[in-house]
Amino acid sequence: MSTSAKGSSSPRKKKTTKAPAQAKRTPRKSSSGAGKQAKRQWISRPFLWKLFLVLTLMIAGWVLYLDATIRDRFEGQRWDIPARVYARPLEIFEGAVLNADLLEVELKGLGYKSTAAIDVPGTYYRQGQRYQIFSRGFEFADSVETAKKMNIVIDADVVSSLTLKTNGTADIVRLDPLNIGGIYPAHHEDRIILSYEQIPELLPQALIAIEDKDFWSHFGLSPKGIARALWVNISAGEVTQGGSTLTQQLVKNFYLDGRRTLWRKVQEAVMSVLLDWHYPKQEILEVYLNEVYLGQSGNRGIHGFGLASQFYFSRSLNELEAHQIALLVAMVKGPTYYNPRRNPERALSRRNLVIEELAKEGIITAAKATALQQKPLDISSRPVFSENLYPAFMDLVRRQLNEEYRQEDLESRGLKIFTTIDPQIQNRAEKAIREILPRLDKSKDSPLESALVLTGLESGEVKAFVGGRETRFAGFNRVLDARRPIGSLAKPAVYLTALSNPARYTLATRLKDEPISKKLANGDVWQPQNYEKKSFGDVSVHQAFAHSMNLASAQLGFDVGIEQVLKTLRQLGVTSDIQPYPSVFLGAFPLSPYEVAQAYQTIAASGFNVPVRAIREVTNAAGETVSRYPYQIEKVVDSRVMHLLQYAMQETMREGTGKSAYRWLPDSLATAGKTGTTNDARDSWFAGMTGDYLSVVWVGKDDNGKTDLTGATGSMRIWAEMMQSLPQRPFSPIVPEGINYAWVADDAAVRTNEGCRNARYLPFVSGSEPVAFAACQQGLQRLKSWFEKVFE
Repeated sequence: MSTSAKGSSSPRKKKTTKAPAQAKRTPRKSSSGAGKQAKRQWISRPFLWKLFLVLTLMIAGWVLYLDATIRDRFEGQRWDIPARVYARPLEIFEGAVLNADLLEVELKGLGYKSTAAIDVPGTYYRQGQRYQIFSRGFEFADSVETAKKMNIVIDADVVSSLTLKTNGTADIVRLDPLNIGGIYPAHHEDRIILSYEQIPELLPQALIAIEDKDFWSHFGLSPKGIARALWVNISAGEVTQGGSTLTQQLVKNFYLDGRRTLWRKVQEAVMSVLLDWHYPKQEILEVYLNEVYLGQSGNRGIHGFGLASQFYFSRSLNELEAHQIALLVAMVKGPTYYNPRRNPERALSRRNLVIEELAKEGIITAAKATALQQKPLDISSRPVFSENLYPAFMDLVRRQLNEEYRQEDLESRGLKIFTTIDPQIQNRAEKAIREILPRLDKSKDSPLESALVLTGLESGEVKAFVGGRETRFAGFNRVLDARRPIGSLAKPAVYLTALSNPARYTLATRLKDEPISKKLANGDVWQPQNYEKKSFGDVSVHQAFAHSMNLASAQLGFDVGIEQVLKTLRQLGVTSDIQPYPSVFLGAFPLSPYEVAQAYQTIAASGFNVPVRAIREVTNAAGETVSRYPYQIEKVVDSRVMHLLQYAMQETMREGTGKSAYRWLPDSLATAGKTGTTNDARDSWFAGMTGDYLSVVWVGKDDNGKTDLTGATGSMRIWAEMMQSLPQRPFSPIVPEGINYAWVADDAAVRTNEGCRNARYLPFVSGSEPVAFAACQQGLQRLKSWFEKVFE
């Protein structure tokens, strides 16, 4: 029983011993877990502090990065300022050649407003041939032209009187030049930079009144403004007012992209505080006024109030009236939505809201506000300048600039390019092509195209430049890149070569206009023909030239030699490589109209090579001259010999292939010229001169198709249309020393009496006059020739 008692008690003892053991182990386990938890807590505190420290450093680094970003751009070059390209400034003085209608064309192009109240710059009033003009000021490289109020009287296309009513007296007045375009950076932003002092006082007042009432007091962010916007939006049940300050708007536009994310808003807020901390309010506002986006012109962004003023009103910002300033401020909220040209009603409503705010803020009186709200938008019908105002000419300017300037400098350094283009002449050149080319175009397939370049007769300055019938289309530039056979426009080189040997050739020398057959090196036979498909037999040099006789010209070319003719072409300024084939005599080689103009410029300048140029001067953003392109000349052809050719070109216009031009030109306008037609009438050419201008015109088809036009019926028709609308002097070349005039028989190279019926008064290089003399066969008095009238 005791054993049994022991046996039965033993398990109980084990259980009782296990239970306490288990009970003892459980607290030990709990104590160990608590230790580990305490250990984890002890470890986590430094970790959190470290994490906090890292995050603080990261945020501080990020803020420092933002701070550096702000200061780097705000204190450096803030914008890429495109090069701005200007036409020549119109110079007005007593005795200046000026047409009253063309003057008005230029004033309208400049955005001058026609009004009887000439009280602000940029206005004019016309009464027939009399003008009152209040010019704008402009900073030229050589001087600052101040705004001037003047009276002008024009009589027979000449300024007969110029009197100033403000700012003293002046012998000459320069109008501000027309901005014809720019050379823009890749982002195509454009702006006119203004300092705070140049900004009308009402503009920042209106902007702050409508966009950021607390601008002068907040720290970049406006809690009050955010709360006010929130209350207004809740009350309206929709978003009608934003809470962004002007500083925030500047940061968004100046530094950040257009993404709408929470992170970007945080960046915007921090950068706004930093910007406000670093810089004066006035400087921030100045940058805002130059940066804000206010519209689009093609692919060019209109930024800043300075450019927007020109774009919408064709006036400088300081010329705007209060209601016009209010309209620009109104557009800040949405330039597309409130575009006054596309959405005039919206723009008017928003403008009037701005005016109402001005009255609420006490900036203007209630009566003044009511009067302003009654005014129309007063915007111009179109911008006064365009990226593509004269696209072909701008192409020429770019090519000439690229020879000296890097593209990045042209796009970002704010250069001013003063060019030679004359808006009045360009207007008439474009008009002539637009009106005449459709009349000439009889085909139903490929249309006729045209190219035109007009230069100063002796200066070589490009005055008009048209690259195709679509004058505003920036496409294929035919003046520079259309290389076509020039036909008879090559003949002056043949005749100059011959006349350079006066012992053998004069204008009176007899030539044979007879069929020619020449076997070429490759075995082909060259057989040229006259346009009339007949020959004229015995003719004089001047007759052969004036009537563009191919057979006589080819024979003369063979007499003087192909190489000598090619040398003369190079002397005239032709740089293209021309192969020495007989067809050179008749212009069977391609040149561009621009290269033809360069060659004829030497003829117009009486044997002096004058580079055709499009640029006068380049200045930097500070107005300092960087480059000048002065008038340069080099004598390459004997002036005496060139005078003989000029006579022959005048005869061409009076008696030869160019005489039909006088259906449109006045008889008093002496001209000189040369027509050109290529095989199958594929190309129509004309080069013409007056006392002021040289012009080269081409008409043809881009696919080289037939045109059924000669030089006289095609290109010369456009030239005559243009010339009849321009005030100019007759062509009257100076007779150089070593030239004598003599009466010669028109049908023989002999001298005769002045009164003979067939007598002609011809120029000769001294000593080359005919020696033989023939008396009159009949005693009839000769009528005065066209040439004598030139010198009366």
